[in-house]
Amino acid sequence: MICADELGPVIPRTFPPAPAWSPDGHRIKAELDYSRGPEKTWVYGALRVRDGQQITMTASSRNSVFYQQFLQQIEDANPTGELWIVTDNLSSHNSLSTRTWLEDHPRIHHAFIPVGACWLNLQEGWWRIFRKAALAGRSFANPDDIEHATALATSQLNSRANPWIWADPHHQPADYGADMCTPFEEPSTRERGCAIPGGC
Repeated sequence: MICADELGPVIPRTFPPAPAWSPDGHRIKAELDYSRGPEKTWVYGALRVRDGQQITMTASSRNSVFYQQFLQQIEDANPTGELWIVTDNLSSHNSLSTRTWLEDHPRIHHAFIPVGACWLNLQEGWWRIFRKAALAGRSFANPDDIEHATALATSQLNSRANPWIWADPHHQPADYGADMCTPFEEPSTRERGCAIPGGC
């Protein structure tokens, strides 16, 4: 089982350096240099649930052609057995060209999640980790920089990957309300020698 999704668009942009001081105690001055380019990059991701391994691919658009290229990468990385892809109902996932492509790749099957239930796709949780590892606080001059950051973060995260699981639907959550409503007990103020009513 593989959970797949797209992240983006990720837009190349640069930020001015953060305010700082030089080693000799002077304020570092820099011209305001913020830019946001017209290029957009989409990151395709597929999480293999059983071992936590991830496949990512960057593309300039989110369409059927790139989705089919991504499905081919998934198939190449998983050479045996049936492949169930858990994904959302994006038009490129169910387009005529994608359905035609899937007819030539009978091992791949889609399991579409219900509308408004993105939390069922474990790839969404992986994106949260990925954003921190690859994108947070970084400037990208062009799509190649985004592709490099994506490849590096994916490699690092795969090196410490673990299986992903959905919560057990039969598991009843603990009654945290009882813990939160217990009275707060503090050692008596008299034991500490405090004469102020209400404590010291």
